[in-house]
Amino acid sequence: MSADALAAWVQIRNQIDWTSAAGAVPAPVEPIVDGFTAWCGVGSHSSDVDRGHRLLAALTRSRTDASHGLPLTRTLLTGWQQLVLGIPEVQFRQGDAFAKGGRERYALRPHTQRDFERCLRDSADPRVPLASRAARAYLDVAFFHPFPDGNARLAMLALAYVLELEGVRLDQVGPLQTTRYADDAAGAADLAALLFVLIRSTHQRATRFRAASRHRRMS
Repeated sequence: MSADALAAWVQIRNQIDWTSAAGAVPAPVEPIVDGFTAWCGVGSHSSDVDRGHRLLAALTRSRTDASHGLPLTRTLLTGWQQLVLGIPEVQFRQGDAFAKGGRERYALRPHTQRDFERCLRDSADPRVPLASRAARAYLDVAFFHPFPDGNARLAMLALAYVLELEGVRLDQVGPLQTTRYADDAAGAADLAALLFVLIRSTHQRATRFRAASRHRRMS
């Protein structure tokens, strides 16, 4: 049997210096183009139109939840996942989960759900920069793999939610969509650094665009 990748993630998660993995970012950040909506794929040439609409519904629900200031919890994730999958009920997985063609195994232990909920609470830790908290939440969902299906989409929704709670959106999310490995501490820290760059770049592009628009109106 393959090694427990979830155990590896929990170990390195606690060893990463999340406070220095990313810097402080401006907030709020209002992009000219909503990268998360574009990520849903609605209106694209995707062959699975229903999938895109379900994902957009989950994103919309998550933003409504953020507008009420709700903390990131397994209950919230469950509600979003019902929309992502288009089914009336989803439950935490009942056995070991596998990803990457079976190369990573995420074991299920008696304390797995409790550990997952504790990790989700860390997403609100004000001592950790926003980009690091959002990146860590993404990886928590990816490697705890809480549901039998749709965890990659849910991980991105969790990342978006942590940002949304502080009024931050991105104008592009494509660079975030690369394969991540549970035992890669450097890769986890790099994700936080990348997210920091994307937030800052979104803010800079939006600021320049609005400044140029004001200049044109005044000319």
